[in-house]
Amino acid sequence: MAERVEILLSEEEVNERIRRLGEQISEDYAGKKVHLVCILKGASFFMCELAKRITVPVSLDFMSVSSYGSDTRSSGVVKIGKDLDEPLTDRHVIVVEDIVDTGRTLSCLQEMLKNRGAADVKLCTLLDKPDRRVVDVKVDYTGFRIPDEFVVGYGLDYDQKYRNLPYIGVVKFD
Repeated sequence: MAERVEILLSEEEVNERIRRLGEQISEDYAGKKVHLVCILKGASFFMCELAKRITVPVSLDFMSVSSYGSDTRSSGVVKIGKDLDEPLTDRHVIVVEDIVDTGRTLSCLQEMLKNRGAADVKLCTLLDKPDRRVVDVKVDYTGFRIPDEFVVGYGLDYDQKYRNLPYIGVVKFD
């Protein structure tokens, strides 16, 4: 079965929205320093572009997390593959994610990071699929709300392909 990618959000649309998110975060954190926590691998493209557009002081760290249940669906129990390098005590943390769907993992992760002493923990995602939400998680900064389609590009992959696309596309199978 062959696949193709149809553009959902152009490179220009994505860049403009990230610019506006950077402005909003800069306004919200005026006079403060923000600590961005990137959820690997997918959010790395987004976080790098976002960090360049934030005008307040920024520090960066990275986590790799996954959630496992008794089946193939997320249970929301977070398994840490790569933990943070620095403590979060009294930091203004923004978790940067590529896409939010069920909300299970991010809800659990947000609570975990608050328990590590962060001053506050906000969530920022490039893409939000609210139709898939099963846990009520507040996303503070959202790039785009999208339909429940399988998307790639800007860090998102299908079988480790398409991460490097400069736009968001929908995978179609022929």
